Amino acid sequence: MTPVISFRNVSKEFPGAGGSPVRAVDSVDLDVANGEIVGVIGYSGAGKSTLVRLINGLEVPTSGEVVVEGRPLSGMAERDLRALRGRVGMIFQRFNLLSSRTAAGNVAYPLKVAGWPRERRAARVAELLEFVGISEKARQYPAQLSGGQQQRVGIARALATGPAILLADEATSALDPETTKDVLALLKKVNTELGTTVVVITHEMEVVSSLCDSVAVMEGGRVIEHGPVYDVFASPREPATKRFVQSVHGDRPSPETLARLRHSFPGRIVTVPIRDGGTAAGELAGRFAARGVRATIIYGGIGELSEKPFGSLTYELAGADADVDALLAELRSHTPVEEL
Repeated sequence: MTPVISFRNVSKEFPGAGGSPVRAVDSVDLDVANGEIVGVIGYSGAGKSTLVRLINGLEVPTSGEVVVEGRPLSGMAERDLRALRGRVGMIFQRFNLLSSRTAAGNVAYPLKVAGWPRERRAARVAELLEFVGISEKARQYPAQLSGGQQQRVGIARALATGPAILLADEATSALDPETTKDVLALLKKVNTELGTTVVVITHEMEVVSSLCDSVAVMEGGRVIEHGPVYDVFASPREPATKRFVQSVHGDRPSPETLARLRHSFPGRIVTVPIRDGGTAAGELAGRFAARGVRATIIYGGIGELSEKPFGSLTYELAGADADVDALLAELRSHTPVEEL
């Protein structure tokens, strides 16, 4: 299947201090399938926002090629770029609503710019405000709306011209947790009911884990990991990805916690990941007993990610070294056990 968005060895540089260029996006290869929700995650300065601005042509690559809906953006005439942007909606962290226009007026604005006749605009605005669940707020101004309501207006405005792609740049980072949950549910609705491809730029792993089909992890302008959300987060390869996982799940002891645990648990300490298709916690107990090793859970947590088990358990293992070594060799044959 031809991807709806494709980055082909894309780099983007900006002028830096002393004349040395700063590379915000570095040799990125990335495909986004039609109809998927992909999260682009990374810490501040990773290059996420520059990446998203390359998709709608607001930034031009220094090298490489960005292809949207089968059309390369390089060399595209300004008129064609404007038409493309009508196919790519965008919502923002700070909502970017026009304070002098009502909720309905904000949603109507891109339709007016696009030349829609008044009656057709009114019908479309009513339809979109109903879709995002704030029809009763149509006549209110942004200052009269809560943050969540303003973001709903922003989503309705982004959907006004019926885009095939929706870009969400840190769209929930200014919202409280309960409102964030509501906005993420709305983005999921946009994807499932309208078939819109959604690209979510965020530094919050929980946004990706609750919403996205796939995830691209960025660091230093590069995509360091990319794949289905469960695969990337359940078996992270890169330190940055591991930090994101730990920041949300907290299922592994920090170095400080581990040092405290060693005072109370002098045996050998190991962490065993619990994953879909891997060793279950109940099965581990049987393996420990069979090897004559006493195991005590001293840290950990198991939850769900993409409706699959996800987490880890940290044990103190007590017994003869030969028995513990045999047990660990057995577990490592199919589970990445880490001795701490």
